[in-house]
Amino acid sequence: CLSKEFSSASSTTTAGTVTSRVTRNGDAIMEKDLINHEDLAGDRGMTDDIFDETYREKEGPKPPMRYVWRNIILMSLLHLGAIFGLILIPSAKIQTLAWAILCFLLSALGITAGSHRLWSHRSYKATLPLRIFLTIANSMAFQNDIYEWARDHRVHHKFSETDADPHNAMRGFFFSHIGWLLVRKHPDVIEKGQKLDLSDLKADKVVMFQRRYYKPSVVLLCFTLPTVVPWYFWDESIVISFFIPTILRYAIGLNATWLVNSAAHMFGNRPYDQYINPRENPLVSLGALGEGFHNYHHTFPYDYSTSEFGWRLNLTTAFIDLMCLLGLASDRKKVSKEVILARKMRTGDGSHKSG
Repeated sequence: CLSKEFSSASSTTTAGTVTSRVTRNGDAIMEKDLINHEDLAGDRGMTDDIFDETYREKEGPKPPMRYVWRNIILMSLLHLGAIFGLILIPSAKIQTLAWAILCFLLSALGITAGSHRLWSHRSYKATLPLRIFLTIANSMAFQNDIYEWARDHRVHHKFSETDADPHNAMRGFFFSHIGWLLVRKHPDVIEKGQKLDLSDLKADKVVMFQRRYYKPSVVLLCFTLPTVVPWYFWDESIVISFFIPTILRYAIGLNATWLVNSAAHMFGNRPYDQYINPRENPLVSLGALGEGFHNYHHTFPYDYSTSEFGWRLNLTTAFIDLMCLLGLASDRKKVSKEVILARKMRTGDGSHKSG
């Protein structure tokens, strides 16, 4: 089970020498080492998750906000249903609550280990059986198909906190959390998304099969299966079976993911790069299976662990390591301690010194 470590030679040098330039991120000016993107791409075959410092927002008035009323109504009903599910918890059987937790963990891994770390960032390689499992789990999560999720996430990294970022946190907590799904995308998001190289996703037959049959897969895996199992196998009431393992679990899964876009872009320290918005947020990591080490992740998006701390508050890393041990995953990309420390000293906010 191999793991590829990016050393200073492969991630901070160009032609054997370290050079630097002044870059602008919002109002902050910082000095950065030039990164050899070809080296960083490595076996991933992509660089579209590396921040594009050449992008400039268009001058003039912003386009008018257009509401998507279908999404507004459905999200309102979902969260009302989730509140009802919370009320039903004392009446549920212990098996039903355990099943809801299992469904949450499976669906979360479909996002974190699947559409995020595997397909969006190519930070490790997965065999066909693991890709099929993660695709099933991803459909249970119902957060757009893998192709669309990975496309939007790459745009988010490449144009983070600009008009081309789908959930631009500069537009406020509500927008970056859920509001971005309730309005039409900014034209720059669509334009930049169409220019990405998504050939790796198109070449993955599992990804494209899911995209072709996404709606029936969601009906079966997100709504039908979680409801039928407790009702059929241990005679749980159909109301509790629907509102706890299905509706409440789905709403919690969505909000756990959304907190990475909102809270982890606003609350926490920035030990790796103080000049970007994403933060280290342990509470988000706890709820999102390890995705809250967000300052690290935006600094080193190609690291399969999205953190330098291994399994700490990072169930997804433990899962990928287990899959590697079982021979179902390989070639995990990891940043060397040397590079991490150098980056902390150069652009961090100094918070690493206090632990």
